[in-house]
Amino acid sequence: MGEMEIDLKEYMSIIWNKKWLILGVTLLAIIISAIISFFVLDPTYETSTKILVGRSNVSQNAINYEDIMLSQSLVNTYGEIIKSETVLNEVIANLKLNISTGALKKRIKVNPVAETEIIEIKVNDTDPNLATNIANELAKVSMKNVKEIMKIDNVQVIDQAQIPKSPIKPNKNMNIAIAAILGFMIGIGIVFLREYLDNTIKTPNDVEKYLGLSTIGIIPFIEKEDLE
Repeated sequence: MGEMEIDLKEYMSIIWNKKWLILGVTLLAIIISAIISFFVLDPTYETSTKILVGRSNVSQNAINYEDIMLSQSLVNTYGEIIKSETVLNEVIANLKLNISTGALKKRIKVNPVAETEIIEIKVNDTDPNLATNIANELAKVSMKNVKEIMKIDNVQVIDQAQIPKSPIKPNKNMNIAIAAILGFMIGIGIVFLREYLDNTIKTPNDVEKYLGLSTIGIIPFIEKEDLE
């Protein structure tokens, strides 16, 4: 068949005739994805805490727009202090964790809340209780270090980290859905690849279409049992 044109009707016919192959590949992809999602991948839990960092020794009546903008501009600096080796080492020591600061840093996300003086600290781990302990200890140690380094007294925890009830990943339903789509596409790809590589003539119509010859007659295939 190769480079010869195939109309839409023939495409649909090819897909329909090989539907069980396509369904088989799709089902296999779903089963593999389900096994990996449910039994291979470890669930990852995430929790978060929030701290407020403001200027010290400023009364409520004296707070103005410039004070707020200055505090907001320093939020990124506070974020770097939170992720510093000094803070992470202290958290590891306090919780007696058997991990490196590099490994701990990968589990932490520090994000400033837009247009505020609030910093959100997110921690993920395969153990929901450990993730919660790390987040709360990190907030505690960070507050102490920010106060010492930046000479700021107004640092406080707004939200304590809570033990997450469900993992954020793997998203099992999403993984299975994606596997089903990919399996279906791969199945169709296999069918058309086989069709492309198959250059045999199967029907009288193939003779007329691809060779430009008229069929004189058809010799039917007779099973051996029918001859006996």
